[in-house]
Amino acid sequence: MKNSLKHLLQAITALCLIIGISGPVMANDWRDDFPKVTLGVITEENAEDRAKRWTPFQNYLADALGVEIEWREASDYAGVIEALKAKKIELAWFGPASFARSWIVTDGQAVPLAAEIDKDGGFGYFGVIIVKNDSPYKSVEDLKGKRFGFADPNSTSGYQAPNFFLREAGINPDEFFGSTTFSGSHENSVKMLYDGQFDAVATWWTNEKKSNMSRMEEKGMIDAGGYRIIWKSPRLPSDPFTVPAWLPEQMQKDIQTVLLEMPQKDPAAFEALMGGSQGFQAVTVDDYQPVIRFVKANLENRKE
Repeated sequence: MKNSLKHLLQAITALCLIIGISGPVMANDWRDDFPKVTLGVITEENAEDRAKRWTPFQNYLADALGVEIEWREASDYAGVIEALKAKKIELAWFGPASFARSWIVTDGQAVPLAAEIDKDGGFGYFGVIIVKNDSPYKSVEDLKGKRFGFADPNSTSGYQAPNFFLREAGINPDEFFGSTTFSGSHENSVKMLYDGQFDAVATWWTNEKKSNMSRMEEKGMIDAGGYRIIWKSPRLPSDPFTVPAWLPEQMQKDIQTVLLEMPQKDPAAFEALMGGSQGFQAVTVDDYQPVIRFVKANLENRKE
């Protein structure tokens, strides 16, 4: 009787160990609930340029994660912000200010995972104000009463950063410039500058080889060397790939790992997407707190 009871207890213990060990292993993989991941991106590129840049990235993600990647594009920053808030996308590529806005409107439920490191190992880029090379304007002070072009209300370098830092320097763009207009995109702003519709515009610049203008020059959209920088912001953090906090924790970790490994695992796809860069680095919301602060300040200024 004692031996039978002993054997029974041993069997129960063994069963418990098996359940305890195998339970997590046999638990549902996040892919069971998310066989498809929707990627939301703000893009101003035409269909051909977009395909060259983003299709290799989509293919890499699909292979590395083992899921289908669905593309969702928006014509403005607000579209991707709202899609994340409405749980219509699982992965987004934001600018720093659009990330900050998404973090604000979701009550901190936007989680940055990875962002670009430039070719020199630097993290971030700059907002700049440019004029045509043959213009007489040498500084922002020379633009009083002139026509100024912003890109989009949720663009970091195309509005949020210059609006904040100019105000901090005592220049209220709404009162200082003769007119301020949102062009809809960085490319539109530069094209309108070159066409004579603006006297100066705000856009982005990383270095001499990587900027909105160099990209447009490579596409043949503008003549090379036709602009001059007259103002540059403090360095801004790089654009973060972002997920919503409600995704499974392991899914968030897997997406981050796949992004960080991309330059080594698929250098061709990385070069097509982020040409002229060294790689990605892991980021957290702390990297974007300064941007969150100036986005909040700009929102308050617009209410006044």
